[in-house]
Amino acid sequence: MNYLKFTQYAYLIAGILFAADAYNTWETDNGNAIIKAIFAAIGIFMFFFRRKFAKKFDERNKNNTP
Repeated sequence: MNYLKFTQYAYLIAGILFAADAYNTWETDNGNAIIKAIFAAIGIFMFFFRRKFAKKFDERNKNNTP
């Protein structure tokens, strides 16, 4: 389950990219910018959710090893 440590950063990168794109297109296309901002919020939320899940998973593995 080592891939969980890397996927959380993929969500963070996607969230940052969507936030930057939403910021750049806010003046010209407000409708698409709102959707991109929502995706940015979801990406950042998923980063913290996956991070908490990975820590919980690692802690559980440490406690179960003899």
